[in-house]
Amino acid sequence: MAAMSEQDKIELFERTPVPQAIVRMAIPTVASSLVMVLYSLADTYFVGMLNDSVATAAVTLAAPVLLAFNALNNLFGVGSSSLMSRSLGRKDYDTVRRTSALGFACALVCSLLLSLGCTVFKTPLLNLLGADAETWSATADYMFWTVTCGAPPAILNVVLANMIRSEGAAMNASIGTMSGCLLNIVLDPIFILPWGLNMGAAGAGLATFLSNCVACLYFFVLLYRRRGNTFVSLSPRDLRWDGNILRQICGVGIPAAIQNLLNVTGMTVLNNFTAVYGADAVSAMGISHKIAMVPMYIAMGISQGIMPLVSYNYASKASQRMKRIIVCAGAASLVLMVVGTVLCVAGAGPIIRLFMDSDAVVAYGRAFLRGMALAMPFLATDFLAVGVFQACGMGRSALIFAILRKVVLEIPALVILNHIWPLYGLAYAQLVAEVVLAVAALVMLGRIFRSLEVPERT
Repeated sequence: MAAMSEQDKIELFERTPVPQAIVRMAIPTVASSLVMVLYSLADTYFVGMLNDSVATAAVTLAAPVLLAFNALNNLFGVGSSSLMSRSLGRKDYDTVRRTSALGFACALVCSLLLSLGCTVFKTPLLNLLGADAETWSATADYMFWTVTCGAPPAILNVVLANMIRSEGAAMNASIGTMSGCLLNIVLDPIFILPWGLNMGAAGAGLATFLSNCVACLYFFVLLYRRRGNTFVSLSPRDLRWDGNILRQICGVGIPAAIQNLLNVTGMTVLNNFTAVYGADAVSAMGISHKIAMVPMYIAMGISQGIMPLVSYNYASKASQRMKRIIVCAGAASLVLMVVGTVLCVAGAGPIIRLFMDSDAVVAYGRAFLRGMALAMPFLATDFLAVGVFQACGMGRSALIFAILRKVVLEIPALVILNHIWPLYGLAYAQLVAEVVLAVAALVMLGRIFRSLEVPERT
């Protein structure tokens, strides 16, 4: 049984035609990414049905903390899965087992510490997020369920999905992620709306917490049932302190985590600039950002989906197959992002009104969404390059891109554009950053391709 499983993995990574391999790995990952966006939008949609700008603003203001979860997701999920796939490419299965056990244990401990820290320092954290007397209570209620109670299951289910995907089981990883997200969509109206429990923003948080618990349970059951047919291990027998493994996890994971922390910083700066203009502007910015996340997560899903393929073929020296995977995935991502841009620019007003039937919010949101949509095609190239860096263990390159995106380009652009074009200029800061990064991404990918100009592995 185990031998068949190993043979199936070799067939997928080494011999399946490139377009077919990309479809098998990327489509389930994109699907789970889209469902994750839909459940994020569900919070905004059902809270928006209350026609309460304060409740919608609370969900928006808490978003940077939930994004901060991705720092740990990437540290131990991306960091571990990259090493696991590269170890599979070298047929080093013992390292795969020990990496998964160590990565999971570290994610569990750190998620508990994050939950504790956000709870103890709740007051300064809410001030930092931009909550005021009007939005304080609703934001605190939402964060009780999503952060105080919800940080560990939210982080662990994503880390487990990355580990399971690393050995080619993309469909199983996506089913687990989607099960929690779909449950969240079902529970949201029950907990949020007056005909249900009428909990408002707190109900959205409770639904998120319960759905993440269900996703974790799915992964635990899956790994138990497949314990003789998978290299992913959570067993204490495989858990040991290994400085070399931890360094390799952190070599990819820390830059990925820093990238997400910088994303949180950028969103916090954006929310604080927007908060000056009132709850309607904050609500519109939050709705626009979540809508723009739909095509963004498609590009991210493609990038994450092909990472195990790139890692495996990079480690096994199959450079030509690796390059074909990157080029094919990049072309598909670019086409989809162009379509997303056209749809968001053309239908900005009606799309915003789906989430809140407020003329003021729609007017703000229409302008915000159009500005954000223009960055999408450039995001496709940027995400692809960062995914390749992570897959190949090039953490330093991924870190450089993260610093360029937020510290050097996007945050200064927020300050400058808000000064030149108050409020509305904020929506174009990402476009400025991504255009520059797309050029840099093409240059870096070209260098990687040239470095791989060696005889193909036989």
